[in-house]
Amino acid sequence: MTRQLFVTTALPYANGKFHIGHIMEYIQADIWVRYQRMQGHQVHFVGADDAHGAPIMIAAEKAGITPQQFVANIAAGRKEYLDGFHISFDNWHSTDGVENHELAQDIYRGLRDNGLIEVRAVEQFFDPEKGMFLPDRFIKGECPKCGAKDQYGDSCENCGAVYSPTELVQPYSALSGATPVLRTSDHYFFKLSDPRCVEFLQQWTTEPGKLQPEVLNKIKEWFTKDEEGKGGLGDWDISRDAPYFGIEIPDAPGKYFYVWLDAPIGYLASLKNWFDKGGPAAKYGDTRSYFDFMADPAIEQYHFIGKDITYFHTLFWPATLHFSGRKTPDNVFVHGFLTVNNGEKMSKSRGTGLDPLKYLSLGMNAEWLRYYIAAKLNAHVEDIDFNRDDFTARVNADLVGKYINIASRAAGFISKRFGGQLSGDLGVEGRVLLDTLRAHRDTVTGLYETRELGKVLREIMALADRVNEYVDQNKPWELAKQAGQDAVLHDVCSVCIEAFRLLTIYLKPVLPKLAAQVEAFLQVEPLDFHSASRALGAHTIGTYQHLMQRVDPKLLEELFAAPEPEKVIPGGEDIAPEIKIDDFTKVDLRVAKIVKAETVDGSTKLLRLTLDAGEGRTRNVFSGIASVYKPEDLEGKLTVMVANLAPRKMKFGISEGMVLAASDADEKKNPGIFVLEPFPGAQPGMRIR
Repeated sequence: MTRQLFVTTALPYANGKFHIGHIMEYIQADIWVRYQRMQGHQVHFVGADDAHGAPIMIAAEKAGITPQQFVANIAAGRKEYLDGFHISFDNWHSTDGVENHELAQDIYRGLRDNGLIEVRAVEQFFDPEKGMFLPDRFIKGECPKCGAKDQYGDSCENCGAVYSPTELVQPYSALSGATPVLRTSDHYFFKLSDPRCVEFLQQWTTEPGKLQPEVLNKIKEWFTKDEEGKGGLGDWDISRDAPYFGIEIPDAPGKYFYVWLDAPIGYLASLKNWFDKGGPAAKYGDTRSYFDFMADPAIEQYHFIGKDITYFHTLFWPATLHFSGRKTPDNVFVHGFLTVNNGEKMSKSRGTGLDPLKYLSLGMNAEWLRYYIAAKLNAHVEDIDFNRDDFTARVNADLVGKYINIASRAAGFISKRFGGQLSGDLGVEGRVLLDTLRAHRDTVTGLYETRELGKVLREIMALADRVNEYVDQNKPWELAKQAGQDAVLHDVCSVCIEAFRLLTIYLKPVLPKLAAQVEAFLQVEPLDFHSASRALGAHTIGTYQHLMQRVDPKLLEELFAAPEPEKVIPGGEDIAPEIKIDDFTKVDLRVAKIVKAETVDGSTKLLRLTLDAGEGRTRNVFSGIASVYKPEDLEGKLTVMVANLAPRKMKFGISEGMVLAASDADEKKNPGIFVLEPFPGAQPGMRIR
């Protein structure tokens, strides 16, 4: 029976590039998805950027761009990672998409109508220096449970405890370092402590096979109350006050959903975006709407996540879905972290960081990493370690030495001696070997299904050992020298090629690019697990070309080399020649208000700005900032202009001054343009001295 699966990975926060932890998770999920597709199942594999929250709003403000543009800049860099490591997402979206706004508000209404939303006055930390309520992640202090220092305001990375920011010991603002003060604000809570939620979650989490044993053990701790009745599931603050980059709560002006409410809803939003674009119709002929698809009880829903976000995905997420009338996940697959060289924490400055883009830029084969990570992963919540020597040995000895070598030792003889045609009669010994390989198909698929990737690769390499034993026993290089042994040589080499094909089928979820090269070499249709039962017979193959190089240890030295200290040059360029104070005073810099901003017909670079510099009139100034700023983002803001610059006649009109902006000399390194903006309180016409 054809299964229909909806699969996601955790959404990366859109404030930076992918790190190796992201890539590890994507590889694990991608292997499982490719296995399912090779079984003939329909899989919708989607991801998205987690785009909302105060951190992105603050970062965008510092960069002088809108949060939407900031997120778009991050999203533009995702493709080279995903393509580089052969990650087969069907769709990549953003939680700031219209679908997520609609779904988040609909889910909220369902929870509200179910009596699970409550408004409470909350004492919240306020940064007196920044003049804003502080997001949980911008408050730090000592964990109230274990005492670990420098922990965030919502959860402890040391012990996994979840708490309120007001519970932190000796809190401080991560923005200014100031001691925050408490102020009162109305907040919206999802009542996770409601008996209905507790009963549902106790039943959902303990369904046989629903969650990994170690995950279930951790969840039981979160359900448990102490002798004083403290502990257990707590209600979840799902709102934040303006200013905030996010989704506005219906009927609550100035209140926004906390990013952790709308982020997992982004899974559904990306799927809906995929359906709305017609992806499933083109791929599978499935013309249903997103809503009809999700209403189908046969749909299976799976999430791959890291252990640090277990609480959100195994308690809040299923409860949110269930009590808003939606399907809950069939399973949440939790994995551990990736360390380097016997548990050493990642650090670029110490040369222990594994930068995915650097890995690719060095010309290292992406499938080396896919194979190595798969060889270390299992179905449990265990950290895995990247060890350089182990990496080299597994790739060189197993992947190249055991697997690739099978084809390289036989293909040349088939091409040169037999015109590229395989033998139709493989001999008793050869047929026994191939039957043995085929008999392990169910074992291999069973291990893929249960995400025991390390075990499946050990199983495949044990089969490769059997093939190599057959090669060593029959010695085709010796047969080729002996008169009258052509038929035997033909059979032996044909057995090797057929065995190589079977091993490639088993490895294809892990090594998709190499499998495609093998399919081209063998001149066969795309391999799936069902094709393992069919022999190639007297089939003609193509010319063999070497499929994979061995790892050069020098590449690993370069990969983990600590970066050279960079020369810090302000603005990316040398300071201009020295001037005297009289030179500076010749330039009249004034605060100006941008009264109006508009695009310029015939120019993709310029914006036409109407500026008020306190002169009783306005000025017309052209500025080359159209690639970064939208007109509506500039109107009403203050900036700095050179007021005594001689008017300049341009193609589009007269420019009566110059707006000041900062940029990097190396545009490839930092392509941003940042218009200067005075602090609040400055008035048009004030001179900058």
